[in-house]
Amino acid sequence: MKVIGVIPARYGSTRFPGKPLALINGKPMVQRVYEQVIKSKELDKVVVATDHEDIKKVVEEFGGNVVMTKTDHETGSDRMAEVTTKVDGDFYVNIQGDEPLIRPELIDALVQAAKETPDTVVTAKTVLQNAEDAENPNVVKVVTDKNGLALYFSRSPIPYNRSGKEVTYYKHLGIYGYPKEIINEFVQLPASTLESLEVLEQLRLLENGYHIKVVETAYDAVGVDTPEDIGKVEKILGGVKHV
Repeated sequence: MKVIGVIPARYGSTRFPGKPLALINGKPMVQRVYEQVIKSKELDKVVVATDHEDIKKVVEEFGGNVVMTKTDHETGSDRMAEVTTKVDGDFYVNIQGDEPLIRPELIDALVQAAKETPDTVVTAKTVLQNAEDAENPNVVKVVTDKNGLALYFSRSPIPYNRSGKEVTYYKHLGIYGYPKEIINEFVQLPASTLESLEVLEQLRLLENGYHIKVVETAYDAVGVDTPEDIGKVEKILGGVKHV
């Protein structure tokens, strides 16, 4: 199985235009993500998928692989599907381009799970440490069956704890691995009812009968959504904030 790691790096962002090029302790974020991802032992190749020449130039300057994609993709999955037509592989891992602290061990765990359960999409979850996040609609929750397959994803707290017993909530992490055939079938499907209600693309997979294997990890994503988040990441890295 030839495994390709894909880092989407879109230039346009409502809250943070040009985000992939934002400097984190003097180094572009896209480079920090790339350098973390290539530490993975399970990936055969890593590429940055971008829609902007400035990002392409930066990636080439630090020696990374880059693929130009269309500017009008509605979702990250659509961009991934285009990559499959340009980079040969059997399995593609979509790694968020705004997580400079991504752990290569998590990527390896996803690929290993994929090898054990072929023809299945894989993703990840982690225990919610902050109880308030269970009520936060910006934090997506997931519940799984006894075999680790996703039952449902929601912005609401799931399961609903009517019993009052102690409950563990799991946060869904936005990293996905797809067999080539499934990602290309997926993007051809119309938006589903639950997907439209929750605004969660992965529900389209569940509604159409696809299985999603969910790997548990201790890693909790630290994403960069706004310029203010740069300082948080720099603090974690232990460096001095770059001006």
